Amino acid sequence: MTGIYIHIPFCKSRCRYCDFFSTTHLEKQQQYVEALLAEWQDRQHELSEPIHTLYIGGGTPSTLDSAALDIILRTILGNTTSNHCPQEITMEANPGDITLEKAQAWRAMGINRLSIGIQSFDDQLLTLIGRRHTAEQARQAVAYAQAVGFDNISIDLMYALPDQTMQMWQNDIAQALQLGVQHISTYGLIYEDGTVLTTLLEHGVIEAVDEDLEMQMYDYLVKQLTANGFLHYEVSNFALQNRHSRHNSSYWNDTPYLGLGAGAHSYNGQQRQWNIADLDAYIEQAMAHNLRPEIETLTPEQHHTEQVMLGLRTSQGIAKDHINLSKALPYLQQGLLVEKDNRIVATTQGYHILNRIIEDLI
Repeated sequence: MTGIYIHIPFCKSRCRYCDFFSTTHLEKQQQYVEALLAEWQDRQHELSEPIHTLYIGGGTPSTLDSAALDIILRTILGNTTSNHCPQEITMEANPGDITLEKAQAWRAMGINRLSIGIQSFDDQLLTLIGRRHTAEQARQAVAYAQAVGFDNISIDLMYALPDQTMQMWQNDIAQALQLGVQHISTYGLIYEDGTVLTTLLEHGVIEAVDEDLEMQMYDYLVKQLTANGFLHYEVSNFALQNRHSRHNSSYWNDTPYLGLGAGAHSYNGQQRQWNIADLDAYIEQAMAHNLRPEIETLTPEQHHTEQVMLGLRTSQGIAKDHINLSKALPYLQQGLLVEKDNRIVATTQGYHILNRIIEDLI
């Protein structure tokens, strides 16, 4: 294992597009932290290599008390020597939670990368999708982080939102570039089952963005960010030189990782397992030292499929000998795939139909 993912499921409010496991029961944070550390006590033996990356995701980890975060990090990394200290410790944060004092505390406890969920700089869109911060709070949050020494900051942006125009998207990208951050993750809105936005769509209260406009938004995004020095290293991710997400890259390059917390996933190279996505049940199981994760053992065929699927999402692509080149030929001829250094890589236009390409190749 070279990476650890820690799931903090607490949110002050639930975004209208989100289907990740989360809860607004903030009063259970202390119990949850105790359960999390109990799970670590039971599972730390699964680590056979130094910890290279640690990622605190959610939910909204920035809702957690700084003292609780410090306890989690000191417990997990307490026996880590300076030579084996993680290269990257990331925490996700909501702009509305970030103050100068909190940012200082996070930096002091060893967190060296922030992933800030901005999503948009348009206040009306932020209200529509259920975000609890404003555009000004987003800009201020980045400024606070920079002021205390964070020099590896990622922000999230969303496009294809209801009522979003190309002009609004262009403005979001322009404002993002003005912030001086090192990494930008971008996501086209997906209407997931059971979310508020999906219900509003089904009842005709909102309309989905036209597919052609969504593709134009993506193409504009790629053009603008790459023109400003960002490397397009994964379908949804852009980074300045050497500022890619080391932790998230482990998901795409078949690196094992250990997941701690309710609903957290782990991968050891042969099996995937995931904890129960239920707060009370997780706390009960972990405190009793009786976690009962679901486990899936990958067949060679499943492993190969995942390598192709994840590899083609990245700028590294997939080795030629991992795919049937005759199936790839039509896409190569159309410029949707290209060959680079004995690897097959998707182009920007190929990303538009990547799921179809992957289905054909596997």
